[in-house]
Amino acid sequence: MIPSVLPTYARAPLTFVRGEGSWLIEESGRRYLDLGAGIAVNVLGHANPDLTETLKSQAETLWHTSNLYHIPQQTLLADKLVDATFADTAFFTNSGTECCELAVKMARKYFFEKGQTDRTEIIAFEGAFHGRSSAGIAAAGGDKLTKGFGPLLPGFVHLESFDIAQVAKAITDQTAAIIIEPVQGEGGIVPVPDETLKGLRQLADDNGVLLIFDEVQCGVGRTGKLFAHEWAGVTPDIMMVAKGIGGGFPLGVVLATGEAASGMVAGSHGSTYGGNPLACAVGNKVIDIVNTPAFLAEVVRKSGALRQSLEGLVATYPDVFDHVRGSGLMLGLKCVKPNAEVLQAAYDAELLVVPAADNVLRLLPALNLTDDDIADAVIKLETAAKSFSKDS
Repeated sequence: MIPSVLPTYARAPLTFVRGEGSWLIEESGRRYLDLGAGIAVNVLGHANPDLTETLKSQAETLWHTSNLYHIPQQTLLADKLVDATFADTAFFTNSGTECCELAVKMARKYFFEKGQTDRTEIIAFEGAFHGRSSAGIAAAGGDKLTKGFGPLLPGFVHLESFDIAQVAKAITDQTAAIIIEPVQGEGGIVPVPDETLKGLRQLADDNGVLLIFDEVQCGVGRTGKLFAHEWAGVTPDIMMVAKGIGGGFPLGVVLATGEAASGMVAGSHGSTYGGNPLACAVGNKVIDIVNTPAFLAEVVRKSGALRQSLEGLVATYPDVFDHVRGSGLMLGLKCVKPNAEVLQAAYDAELLVVPAADNVLRLLPALNLTDDDIADAVIKLETAAKSFSKDS
C-alpha cells in the first residue's frame, strides 16, 4: 500500500522539530550540527532573527496578490539584483527548477524572434543538475534522472568534459545556448576552472550563442562572492538563482541582460506565486545581509579555516577520505569508503552532510556559521572517521 506522501525520497530516519543557527533539534531532543543547510538553502541558518522578523512583519501586512498587479517588494529586490550583477532584468520563481524552464524558453525565444527558428539546441555537460522538470532532466541527461520519463524534451547536446575544443566543435548553426554550473553540486562539488568559464564566454561571443550560468546551488555568497562566476571575471547572458536567495523561503529568480530577454514579452511566461510579497520581503533581507564586503569576507575566512581542517582530516584518515574540493563554503569530501557509510557515521556523530555523485559528501553550511561550529564540525567528522578504525 502506497503511503500518503509519495515515496520518491530515501529519507534518513530523522525528524527535526526546531532549528537554531547551524543546529537542528530532533524530536528525540538530540542536537545535530547542520552542514547541509537544507541543501545550500539556509544561508543565514535556522530561525534567523532578522529573517523571522521580516517574514512576520510582511505576513501581518500582505501575503499574496498574484502578478496581475505591481508588487513593491518584488521591484525592490529586482532593482537590488540588477544593481549588483550583470543583469538588466529579473523574473521571480519559486524554485531552481522553474528557473531552468524559463532559461531554456528565454534562449530559444530570443532566436525565434530574430527569425533564426532553427537555433534551438543547448549544449550541456555530464554531471550537471538543472532540476527535475522536463527541461531540467533533459538538460542534465543521464539515466538516473531520465530513465522512464521519455520521450525527453529534444534539443540538448551533452558533452563529457569542460574541454573548450570539444565545446567549440559542438557549436553549430542550430546552437542557441550553453548551460553550465560554475560549480557542479549534485555532480560531486566540481568547480569549473576560471579559464574554462572565460573560454565559454569567448566562444559564445564569437558564435553569437547565449551563455547560461546555473547558480542555483553555488550562488548567493556561497563561494565568497555574491555569485561564483565573479571569481572568473566573466558574466553570463542568463543566470538561474534560487536556494540561498530565500534563506529557506521558496524563492528563485532568472537574471538576464536586456538583449537575452528581448523575446520575453507580456504573456510569454508567468507564475502565480513567483515573487510574491512574502518571498520577496525575505529575499530583500537576505541580499541586504549577504551582499556586503564584510559578510563575504567572513565567508572566505571561514571557508579557509574549514578547508584547512578538512585537509588535516584527509591526511589523518586516508582510509576514509581521499581529498577535499570545492569553493568557499561549498566543499566536497571525496570518500574512500562508500559515501553512504560515511554519511551514516556522520549521522551517528550528530552531524548532517549531504551525499553527491562521485562518492562525495557535500558540506554546504550556513554562511554565518561560527568558528565554534567549524571546530565542532571537525570533531564530529573525526568521530565519524574513527568509527571505521573501530570496525576494522
